[in-house]
Amino acid sequence: MLTEEMDGLIRERVRSYYWDEDINCAETTLKVLSEIFDIPLDPQVIHAASGMHGAGKYGAQCGLVEGTLMFIGILGHRAELEVSDIERLCHDYAGSFEEVFGSLLCSQLRPEGFTPTNPPHLCEEMTTRSIAFSLEFLSIYRG
Repeated sequence: MLTEEMDGLIRERVRSYYWDEDINCAETTLKVLSEIFDIPLDPQVIHAASGMHGAGKYGAQCGLVEGTLMFIGILGHRAELEVSDIERLCHDYAGSFEEVFGSLLCSQLRPEGFTPTNPPHLCEEMTTRSIAFSLEFLSIYRG
């Protein structure tokens, strides 16, 4: 169960990453999870995540999912899991995310798309809920 303190931390970090740094949902997810798990991210990981925003704008897999899947790979290797176990964990996460949020696709999770008339950071609340969900999913690996 997510504590009120952790929920507040997630909300504060998402708000800061979106409004102060103007970064995308995949990067935000990676950065918040890395802070919570105290796992530094190589700059190349962040660079890779920045490219995924284009796929989201296309309507493909949501960056909230992508960011967590990338983090599962990082966390799994750190926990010395076998690649097959990391793959299974990613598969299970994707299925669980789809069950809770209804889709893995940005075009369905953000049906209004990306238009100049959208307010900025339209997915802020969903990002907060998604990171909380991811944290619960990964809680077995948190010390």
